[in-house]
Amino acid sequence: MNRYVFSGLFLVALAAIVYVLISASGGKPPSNPLERYATGTLERLDFSSAGQSVPEGTFNDASGAEVTLASFKGKTILVNYWATWCAPCEKEMPALGALQKARGGEAFEVVAISIDSDEDVDYAKRRLTELGAANIAFRHAPLDRGDIVYGANVQGFPTTILYGPDGTELARMSGEADWAASEAVQFIDAALRQARDR
Repeated sequence: MNRYVFSGLFLVALAAIVYVLISASGGKPPSNPLERYATGTLERLDFSSAGQSVPEGTFNDASGAEVTLASFKGKTILVNYWATWCAPCEKEMPALGALQKARGGEAFEVVAISIDSDEDVDYAKRRLTELGAANIAFRHAPLDRGDIVYGANVQGFPTTILYGPDGTELARMSGEADWAASEAVQFIDAALRQARDR
C-alpha cells in the first residue's frame, strides 16, 4: 500500500515540476497578439493607446483638398508624421517607401503626413521623392495648424501609428524604425491577417 502512495506522490510532484517548467519557459502570452512583433527595429512599439479612434483633425492631400483619416476607413493604414527638418524622419522614409511598394494596395497604405510649414510644402514634396518614397502620396498638416497632430497625441517626430480598417489604433512607434525590415513586414502582415479574420 505504501508503495502505491509513494508512486502517487511521485507522479503529483513530477506533474507539478513539469507545469512550473512549462510556465516559466513559455511565460504569459501577450494579451494583444501583435505584441509579439515588438522586437528588433520595432522593440519600442507601444500598445497602450490601442483601441483609440483616429483623430478628428484634418490634413491636405496632394491636390490641396482637406481630408481626414476617417476617409481611410475599411483600410489598414500606417500613418507617419514627419518633417524635412527631422533627420530621423528622413532616414526612415526610404524604408516606408519600400513597405508601401511591398504591401500597398486596397487593404493597406502608408500615409505620410508632412508637418512642414506652408512655405516649405514644395520642398517637402521634392524631398519625399528624393528620399526614395515617390510612391507615397504627399499629405500635409503644418504644425502651426496641427489639430490632427495634437489629436493623435504625437509627442515627437517621427511618430508612426498603425490603424486597423475599423479606424482604431493598433500600435504606435515614437522614433525611427526600419519599416522594410522583416519584423516590420511581418507585423504589417499580422495586422492584415487580423483584419481579414474579423
